[in-house]
Amino acid sequence: MAHEHTSNGFIPHLKKLLREKDGDEEVVDQLHDPAVEKIVDGFMRFKTCIFDQHPDIFNQLAKEPQKPKFLVFACSDSRVSPSHVLDFHLGEAFMARNIGNLVPAFNQLRYSDAGAVIEYAVSHLEVENILVMGHSRCGGIKRLMDLPGDGSTKYDFVDDWVNIALPAKIKVKAQYPHLSLEKQRAKCEREAVNLSLSNLLTYPYVQKGLENKSLALRGGHYDFVEGKFELWEFKAVLTPTIKIPPSNFGSS
Repeated sequence: MAHEHTSNGFIPHLKKLLREKDGDEEVVDQLHDPAVEKIVDGFMRFKTCIFDQHPDIFNQLAKEPQKPKFLVFACSDSRVSPSHVLDFHLGEAFMARNIGNLVPAFNQLRYSDAGAVIEYAVSHLEVENILVMGHSRCGGIKRLMDLPGDGSTKYDFVDDWVNIALPAKIKVKAQYPHLSLEKQRAKCEREAVNLSLSNLLTYPYVQKGLENKSLALRGGHYDFVEGKFELWEFKAVLTPTIKIPPSNFGSS
């Protein structure tokens, strides 16, 4: 018999099972909550259509440590999912999502969360690619472009966070003063990606990976209005490290 992969199929059946098992009407009543129904229905669909249909894949994922080839910085925007847009399969990409898909410069005091993601992905998982993926109509970039120049803020955390990309905003405003604000935002979406790629160079593990040619940095931009994707490689010019031995300058 074919499974009914809708809430009309899963939820009533689950309610019936719960009543038969322990008669807990309080638990059953929670299933009337649309949010709970969405979560339960979503998992049941995944379990029935994917997990139960591919036991070999999930057994393999459980047996071996994860070895993703990609670290992806993407926006938290609900319309932008790298796994859907780029068809990443389970185990292929280590994800970091935040407002504006921003990567701050190395700073152990302010941005330890971003630093932990980068360090773990590069040093422990040994990813071979870091992709920073921007997107069209980004709310984070819009907020950045709309920020007043007097330093006043509207949000407790958002305004400080998007200011990471302030150099990108300044560059766009200087280079494209004739463009409309909407077009400047589109330019800034891409420029902020390049800034994040530059900020990645401030992390020693990233520098080491680039020097060893075991790591590549790429930028991307997904336009969900037109259904387009742009991809470019970030070429960093790194000079050889100069190691100066300690010396007692000034000693006779």
